Amino acid sequence: MKFATKVIHVGVKPDPSTGAIMTPIYQTSTYVQSAPGVHQGFEYARTQNPTRSALEENLAALENGRHAICYASGLAAMDAILKLYHPGDEVLCTNDLYGGSYRLLTKIFSQFGLVGKFVDMSDTEILAQSITPNTKLIWIETPTNPMLSIIDIRAVCDIAKEAGVKVCVDNTFSSPYLQTPLTLGADIVTHSATKYINGHSDVIHGVVITDDDEISDQLRFIQNAAGAVPGPMDCFLVLRGIKTLHLRMERSCDNAATIAAYLRSHKKVSKVYYPGLEDHPNHAVAKRQMKKFGGMVSFDLVDNTLTSATSVLSNTQLFSLAESLGGVESLIGHPASMTHAAIPKAERLKVGLTDSLIRLSVGVEDVEDLIQDLDQALSLV
Repeated sequence: MKFATKVIHVGVKPDPSTGAIMTPIYQTSTYVQSAPGVHQGFEYARTQNPTRSALEENLAALENGRHAICYASGLAAMDAILKLYHPGDEVLCTNDLYGGSYRLLTKIFSQFGLVGKFVDMSDTEILAQSITPNTKLIWIETPTNPMLSIIDIRAVCDIAKEAGVKVCVDNTFSSPYLQTPLTLGADIVTHSATKYINGHSDVIHGVVITDDDEISDQLRFIQNAAGAVPGPMDCFLVLRGIKTLHLRMERSCDNAATIAAYLRSHKKVSKVYYPGLEDHPNHAVAKRQMKKFGGMVSFDLVDNTLTSATSVLSNTQLFSLAESLGGVESLIGHPASMTHAAIPKAERLKVGLTDSLIRLSVGVEDVEDLIQDLDQALSLV
């Protein structure tokens, strides 16, 4: 079954009692049993919910996996994955990491003895040299947030398997429409489904997908025991959003490519970060492992001061100044003070995340209107 068919049909069946085409919102906390332990597959809504089950089946199919486990947020999904490991275990992470992920690992799990180490994974030799006997998990974002570096998933997975280490890919920036890490050798894929998967900026949600039965069983246990589950309304909204994922991603990617080219030629822009540009350091890898190059664009100004960046950020009309990404509407953000504020400035600067860096989440509006909006904001610098 092709992707555009999967998003609409997998896991979604007409309601047998009414024929409703959309999966119902099963807004219930418990289910009647005909005798103790005798039920229709559902006992208590923290453990199972039919709306959530439909979504999990759909998401597993989109990532070409067999198991999907949904959570109340993307960070709740990461929290569950990290709970698979023990004090003294080491997690190797890309050095350009979402601020919330960095905070969870360094401020929360570090208290329980989990060690986070951050390396440049765009260079696989550096990665291979960084693995130690304590390394149990390699955590990848690609494209990275916000510098849009590209990591060769297959190459990392080959190195990891030789060392007996699991690989998890945070696929939030790409969505399963652009790349499917499980088919490239990853053991686990996770998403903040808040972003492209849902696509409408109206829900917080997370998911983990795997082909590994043991990992799935462990995560199901953690999901039920810790209780960080999404509500049925949230699952319904994500299932609704998924139906247009392929259409939204196509438009967002096309708009982003046009905007990246525009910014690159602008006299007030010093550098554009976008994997679709041919001079991007890992453009060839992106071209090989991604269907298109994504809807995210970051850039720095010639006058690389916070004052100039603030002027641009405060004067767009169609690009809304807000955190998050992946919705139908275009957003503009300042990673240093917003999404990545939890990361110390010295660490941010090591990967090029300056105080003047601006990040765009390019939506599905008319691209000419978006360019005009950026143009008038840049003219004020």
